Amino acid sequence: MTDLDACERTRRILGSEFRVDWGLDSLIRTAGSSRIDILVMAMSGTIGILPVIAALEKKKRVALATKEILVSFGEQVTRLASKTGGQILPVDSELAALHQCLRSGSRKEIRRVVLTASGGPFWRTGPPRKADIKQALRHPTWNMGRKITIDSATLMNKGLEVIETVRLLGLKPKQVQAVIHPQSIVHSMIEFQDGSMLAQLSVPDMRLPIQYCLTYPERLPSLVRPLRLELGRPLEFHPIDRKRFPCFGLARRAVEAGPVATCVLNAANQVAVKAFLSSRIAFGDIPSIVGSTLTSPLSARRMSRPSVKTLMQIQNRAADYATALIRTANIRPGKKD
Repeated sequence: MTDLDACERTRRILGSEFRVDWGLDSLIRTAGSSRIDILVMAMSGTIGILPVIAALEKKKRVALATKEILVSFGEQVTRLASKTGGQILPVDSELAALHQCLRSGSRKEIRRVVLTASGGPFWRTGPPRKADIKQALRHPTWNMGRKITIDSATLMNKGLEVIETVRLLGLKPKQVQAVIHPQSIVHSMIEFQDGSMLAQLSVPDMRLPIQYCLTYPERLPSLVRPLRLELGRPLEFHPIDRKRFPCFGLARRAVEAGPVATCVLNAANQVAVKAFLSSRIAFGDIPSIVGSTLTSPLSARRMSRPSVKTLMQIQNRAADYATALIRTANIRPGKKD
């Protein structure tokens, strides 16, 4: 629990048969406990970084559903996993698809990776600047949390997945591409050096990648309904227009710049999305806030191997910078340019 009073009430209700703890310290202890084999990290944002580190230090498997951790601290956690023998399995449908495709080839054989994006509710026309919260949350294929659904509407989510893929697979940014695939049937593809391309297909159902991470390397029966190809549904693939979706371009710029820039990008985006969901800014202000923070002096620092502690400090400063931008600019929904 995150609140002591709530923790104590829950203890009284459940009784001594159950163990109920509260606070980050207890979460870190639990993550590193010998009583667990797999840590499923699904906390929003980057607050779960320290429990993830605790689990990897004890050589555990981390089923990572929080892409922001790899975006902001990807090099650090992958290096730790390699050092200790811990394992990171991505719960993201796209990254889990890549993991499955790689069971037929090695990372050094990859020519390029192609991530697929549903495109969100605005993929045909681009996001309207004054889209309201209800419109932006109307995802056509996935039922997800509010923050990730807004990221899908701006296509920042796909930009974050590009960064996540670069970090997790150790690829160059130019090796990772993305296309809009409205049907959300093909979850990702890998093209190998010989020209062969492998893809993972399934109906859009998050139970499948979650189960894959929990039961790997086995494949067990699931509740996911089979994909019926005989229905003849078309599979479309379209390029991403960076003018229509500037957040995707900002993410690509950040991954080229390095770990400090991706940390700043993620922090600014979290602040901007929260401000939009609380009706403090317009939908079209999100890329402006993220872009302004990304071009601030915070991103100019060049560090080859910043520590987690350093990145956490940069993250906090970037969040403060984006918050100040919103406050000083007096941005309001519907405000004219």
